[in-house]
Amino acid sequence: MRAARAVIVGLSGPELLAEEAALLRGQRPLGVILFARNIQDPAQLATLTAAVREELGEEAPILVDQEGGRVARLRPPHWPAFPAPGVFEGCDPAAAEANATLLSMECVAVGMDVICGPVLDLRLPGAHQIVGDRGFSADPAEVVRLAEGWLRGVQSGGGIPVLKHMPGHGRATADSHLELPRVTEPRAELAADIAPFAALAGRGAWGMTAHLLYTALDDRRPATLSPIVIADVIRGEIGFDGLLLSDDLDMKALSGSPGELVTAALAAGCDVALQCSGKLDDTAAALSAAGPLTERARRRIADARAARDAASRGVRPDPIALAQRRDTLLRNIA
Repeated sequence: MRAARAVIVGLSGPELLAEEAALLRGQRPLGVILFARNIQDPAQLATLTAAVREELGEEAPILVDQEGGRVARLRPPHWPAFPAPGVFEGCDPAAAEANATLLSMECVAVGMDVICGPVLDLRLPGAHQIVGDRGFSADPAEVVRLAEGWLRGVQSGGGIPVLKHMPGHGRATADSHLELPRVTEPRAELAADIAPFAALAGRGAWGMTAHLLYTALDDRRPATLSPIVIADVIRGEIGFDGLLLSDDLDMKALSGSPGELVTAALAAGCDVALQCSGKLDDTAAALSAAGPLTERARRRIADARAARDAASRGVRPDPIALAQRRDTLLRNIA
């Protein structure tokens, strides 16, 4: 089988089209990411994920944004509603862990094994609500306390978590889906944003970059495209040695063609570029621009799988008991 390229791509709809299958087979991205447009019901979704792996291999990662609250691709009536992460502030971390285990199990059951979360961005007053209740707290220590349980839960449920968004999205005053936010605080003030990522850097998760321009770190390039931020802050100060994934290169915070942005993100130090539009031309351009996955990236993927397997080995979670435990602990802080 052809070596995987260092890119993960979106798909257009609920079925794998013949031209998409041919592109996956011929150019072979590392994996795919699924959105609401790709999801109808459990049977359809399981068929789609099986079709993807028929082309890419059984170990191809299939990603999903499933945080709970506003950001959830699996929704009622076919899946349970999961609370937003911010609901857990002040709660016993066992509630967050139980919730994340349930969430992970639902994703894995239909073939999605990489869950993009938890969000470690601080929920800061006055900032844009693009983070809002997706974040656990404004307090870095509280973020770490709850996110530790969340990470264990995702791994116990059979999934691989992704820490979002390095080195911290909480100070953004604009939505990076629509424009490039600028963070102008001095470097010393960014220590609080960085702290949760540093505390959880060695827990076997993947990481995702932020499309923010931090003027104190690199006043020319957003973090995703900045060799300075990735080398000095994400790999250096934070100490993250896991697989580093760009945020979606189709977001309006960045300018350039899909191929140009894939090239820039990989050159900056991302292990894998993420191109989510699902448009065939964009996917083809991203694949053409991406080189093969590096050996270091392969090692990082293997490390994350080993951490997941260690957490889930021999674990047979009872979904009813987990939901009852989560709900009881949440009621205790209501």
